[in-house]
Amino acid sequence: MFKEQHNWRIELNRQWSLNNVEFMIEPLDKAILTSIYISSLDSDILPLGYLKDRTPISQHTFNLKIKEMTESGFVEKSNPLRLTFLGRGLLKIVLIGGVFDIVHPGHIHTLKDAKSHGDILVVVVAKSSTAHKINKNRKIYHDEFLRRELVSSIRYVDYALIGREGTLYDTVEFVKPDIIALGYDQKHTEKEIAMNCLKRGINTRVIRLNTPLPGSKSTQIKEELGHSIYDI
Repeated sequence: MFKEQHNWRIELNRQWSLNNVEFMIEPLDKAILTSIYISSLDSDILPLGYLKDRTPISQHTFNLKIKEMTESGFVEKSNPLRLTFLGRGLLKIVLIGGVFDIVHPGHIHTLKDAKSHGDILVVVVAKSSTAHKINKNRKIYHDEFLRRELVSSIRYVDYALIGREGTLYDTVEFVKPDIIALGYDQKHTEKEIAMNCLKRGINTRVIRLNTPLPGSKSTQIKEELGHSIYDI
């Protein structure tokens, strides 16, 4: 009983500390933590390079900030840079997935909504083979690499990756999101996703998003325009 109460107090203190540190953290610090997290997903991305594509920052300022955050216990003293448990706790990662073959206003609103629930939006672009397993009659116009490039260009998206060959949960294990966001018309249920995550030891919250444009759907566009959409 004493041990359980002791662990409970430690967890409460940890959450209190994270909440208070998050309140005080500067936008540039959060941007740097974000860049380190993204580089942990993709070894080809360097934190400073990721940052320079999004904000004006010098190598000198970056080095000073990394030194400060290492001393604060947010970043490990390692090469490549890694977030500590405390540093990772300052970020709320949202994961959302889809095919994104023909991106339309409904997608943009959904991604914007998903991003509003956290600090970092990671988008999983389904492999063509995976999309065909779900619907074998589905016509896909673009391969996964082009679809990933398209999604990456949307400003609400911090990082887009191609889903793994296995199940959705293989990708979830890799990203380790705090929140999984489901589109308003995605067939998976919140309970189904949450239960399967728990079976794999993944502690995440599952939410259902609402889109302001429920009539804007890829299937509807394809049905009405078909291949002629490329003549627009």
